[in-house]
Amino acid sequence: MSDAIKHECGISVIRLLKPLEYYKDKYGSAFYGVNKMYLMMEKQHNRGQDGAGFASIKLDVDAGQRYMSRVRSIAQQPIQDIFAQITDRINKELKEHPEYENDVALQKKNIPYIGELLLGHVRYGTFGKNSIESVHPFLRQNNWMHRNLIVAGNFNMTNVHELFDNLVQLGQHPKEMADTVTVMEKIGHFLDDAVAKLYKQIKKEGYSKKEATAIIAERLKVSKILKRAAKNFDGGYAMAGLIGHGDAFVLRDPAGIRPAYYYKDDEVVVVASERPAIQTVFNVAYEGVKELDPGHAIIIKKNGSTDIKEILAPTERKACSFERIYFSRGSDKEIYQERKELGRLVFPQIISEIDHDIKNTVFSYIPNTAETSFFGMVKEAQNYLNKKKEEQILSIGSKITSEQLHEILEIRPRIEKVAIKDAKLRTFITQDDSRDDLVAHVYDISYGSVEKGDNLVIIDDSIVRGTTLKKSILRILDRLSPKKIIVVSSAPQIRYPDCYGIDMAKLEDFIAFKAALELHKDNDSMRLVDDIYHKCVEQVQSKDKDVVNYVKEFYAPFTADQISKKIGELLSPDDIRAEVRIIYQSISSLHQACPKNLGDWYFTGNYPTPGGNRVVNRAFINFYEGKNQRAY
Repeated sequence: MSDAIKHECGISVIRLLKPLEYYKDKYGSAFYGVNKMYLMMEKQHNRGQDGAGFASIKLDVDAGQRYMSRVRSIAQQPIQDIFAQITDRINKELKEHPEYENDVALQKKNIPYIGELLLGHVRYGTFGKNSIESVHPFLRQNNWMHRNLIVAGNFNMTNVHELFDNLVQLGQHPKEMADTVTVMEKIGHFLDDAVAKLYKQIKKEGYSKKEATAIIAERLKVSKILKRAAKNFDGGYAMAGLIGHGDAFVLRDPAGIRPAYYYKDDEVVVVASERPAIQTVFNVAYEGVKELDPGHAIIIKKNGSTDIKEILAPTERKACSFERIYFSRGSDKEIYQERKELGRLVFPQIISEIDHDIKNTVFSYIPNTAETSFFGMVKEAQNYLNKKKEEQILSIGSKITSEQLHEILEIRPRIEKVAIKDAKLRTFITQDDSRDDLVAHVYDISYGSVEKGDNLVIIDDSIVRGTTLKKSILRILDRLSPKKIIVVSSAPQIRYPDCYGIDMAKLEDFIAFKAALELHKDNDSMRLVDDIYHKCVEQVQSKDKDVVNYVKEFYAPFTADQISKKIGELLSPDDIRAEVRIIYQSISSLHQACPKNLGDWYFTGNYPTPGGNRVVNRAFINFYEGKNQRAY
């Protein structure tokens, strides 16, 4: 992606179902779980590179023995930093205590991080925060083992203020209004309540206080706690939790906005944000990894039993299509095919734009995530040419000469790697006044790859802000002297903010919004913009379920082609010689390519939860009032 967009986050839960001695005997190390978690986090590093965290719980330890460990990092390479710390600590203990070397019981008792239950998290920092305090997992600690809670997630709540107020009404005093803290405290409140009620009940049955501990662990109904806690959640989420005594869960939102997959055999239960991570790390076939159904939780009890429970009634499935287009690992079987299909389906627009002149057109892509859609685009170009060749050969018939046949067969799509990502510059964390110069150097070109007067078609997975296109890519492509530069987005126009975990918060950041605004100015229809603002303001005090997305009216007067044409004008540098055209995927083709992932609110404004409509209207109010701030 040429625009730098951040995303929260990636999770992994591993529950070892056998005693640690089993893994020592079979795999040569009691650190099997730690090693697998390292791989799981590395295989999901695409989901977050600003911070990482790890937590573990040891089962059935003696009182006074440390059973929970956590380590977090915001180092430049946080995953490596975390496991370097873990490894250093383990090696230090083994060096100082040689007697631990072949004694798993002593290792478990004395060395931190070794446990049967492990949680990993990778994140991108948003809201301008990337302090260690913002890094998951979060801990809620208590002297009662059952009341300890460790939480990490891939989520964003649209109604964090409401959830915060609910906690205040319950008598709590949350330390901050962050959605992770709020969610953890909400779950923690009902966990406390459930444990207290069980304790009273067990005491009435005549058991001692000491005996009650094991019985509480047995009887604790995690699904009931989650149902009570998640009742008012509005957002996209896949959240993982570990309870001090050894229960664990991963809960997915009712619309399936954020992804979650799981695998179970007789040795391990593993849950993660990415299916191919599980496949690769545990050498599992595609069919062996299951998707966690929306609104459901996978619950792993301390005794190792695993159940899938419905927590919230599933709503219409709106799994995030942006996951498929950009964020998720392209090695996933389905995602790989979907990205190729996105490239194939946008080809008819391309062939029309180049006036069917494939002979004088070079096809390329913007590295690196657009490469797969490029394959789909090129394959469709080959299919198009094969059909044309067949028509030519049949029209000539038996009189065709070998020279004519050779000339026809020689025509093929011209494929070049034109753009090269020259440096991994973190331009999105640079101050605005120095950003342009850095952006200009993010990409370089392959000189000689395009002949003067050619069309140059270059595909990107999405065009959000267009900053890098204008400041860098189009300028350097123009040095190749093409007649026309056609930039193709395998995704539709991004028109609305995301409020479920992707860092796209402000309307005025979107090039599609800027283009529509310019069209309103050109058409002397700014009065409509005023009307939309007033409609949004009138709804500020309305309940979320009653709020209407009036920002749709902002785009309604214009066709997608009109907005795309204006985007091309806005992104064309003043001194560029080539004609610039921008092509976006259609909504219908997006749905055709990703039929099981129809979450498209950033393209259509059709938000899957009521909170989304409130957020988009607030974003419009902020734009109109000149407030440079997030809407959630």
